[in-house]
Amino acid sequence: MVQATQVSDSSIKKDTNQHGGRMIAAGAIGTLIEYYDYYLFGLASAAVFPTVFFPTDNAAVGTMQSFGSFAVGFLLRPIGGLVFGHIGDRWGRKTNLLITVVGMGIATAGIGMIPPTEKIGIAAPIILLILRMFQGLFVGGEMGGAASLVTEHATTGHRGLFGAFLISGAGIANVFSAGFMSTLAGGDHGFFMTWGWRIPFWFALLLAIIAVVLREKIDDSDEFKEMQKEERENGKKNMPFKQILRHPKNAILGILIGLPQSIAGYIILTFGVSYVITKGVPAQVGFIGTLIVGLFQIVVAPLFGALSDKIGRRKIYIAACILFAALVYPTFKLYETQVPWLIWLGMVIGFAFPGVAMMATLQTMLAEMFDVEARTTGINIGYQLSNTLGGGFAPLIATALTSSFNSIWPVIIYVTVIAILGIIGTAYASFRPDTKNADRLYSLE
Repeated sequence: MVQATQVSDSSIKKDTNQHGGRMIAAGAIGTLIEYYDYYLFGLASAAVFPTVFFPTDNAAVGTMQSFGSFAVGFLLRPIGGLVFGHIGDRWGRKTNLLITVVGMGIATAGIGMIPPTEKIGIAAPIILLILRMFQGLFVGGEMGGAASLVTEHATTGHRGLFGAFLISGAGIANVFSAGFMSTLAGGDHGFFMTWGWRIPFWFALLLAIIAVVLREKIDDSDEFKEMQKEERENGKKNMPFKQILRHPKNAILGILIGLPQSIAGYIILTFGVSYVITKGVPAQVGFIGTLIVGLFQIVVAPLFGALSDKIGRRKIYIAACILFAALVYPTFKLYETQVPWLIWLGMVIGFAFPGVAMMATLQTMLAEMFDVEARTTGINIGYQLSNTLGGGFAPLIATALTSSFNSIWPVIIYVTVIAILGIIGTAYASFRPDTKNADRLYSLE
């Protein structure tokens, strides 16, 4: 009998691990596509779109117009967050995630099919902006659903680790997008600027198909199903946004918390690639650096997630905000050397540690700030509004600041202010940890 019990326990543990693995894979594939789309668009905005869609005699103007198209994609993210957050909290995380991943894949592949401005004139940048906005709409609903799904299925005391695997997906996206672009940019320049840059955009459709196959096999958490059961028994409809409005503190603080995380990648990597190109460095160097950072991110994110389960997410996030602000200046000094390996070192120290530490803990913190009936909506409000207000305009703001002052110091000040806002939000937010003794992990003492 003892032996049978042992076999049974082993079988249960195996099933639990397989179930958790499926949930992580299903959540991470969407995060992969989300970040793949945005990193890819960001890299193309820095190195391709100024020539293909925004040709002008003034390189700085063309770059700002290109980064303007990048920023436009963030405008519909809060709307997507509310729409798909409502779907996720009312009808299930799975339904929400299937819709968003298909929409992201179609919009991104469509961008790769737009003829250049020299062929169809002003219609080209207009179509680019429209598809970019649709891309933002669907991306707006992705993280809330994925973070809710993964953290609700996490084993006790491992929410941080489970949530951080989503950011490993973002690291894979970094590798895919930068790897594609660096490989294609290293070949014939004419082919790259005409057709080569389009291939990674078309690849997004294949990723979306893989995501649909993975997500068809998942199910919503017991916690969510219990909430739906109580809703049916009480005869009341769940209105997630109204739930958020009744307790707006965490929604507002969630936006502040997300700001430093939202600008980290877009300052260090997206604007960073554009910055080194203006210094005469080949675009491929920036693409390779982004790829290297992605490799670090895949490994480092789960380490920070697991550490947050041990010492607390609040402490890690605040420390990462401070480190991010402190490392921006040395990062850009390394960029200015124009030496490839020093540029890559700058990308790693500037983002692979402070940026990834913030990314690895943010979505789990947001999930712990809201109850199950409004969790997807709450995460989306904090995550998407911070990305819109911060990340979406970060490359454009940084380009304008450096062009106006001919110095990197205004960008340093900008980053420092954003980091301080993130620290304030993190210090005052309320969290609901998943273990009895975990309250101490959120203490600042």
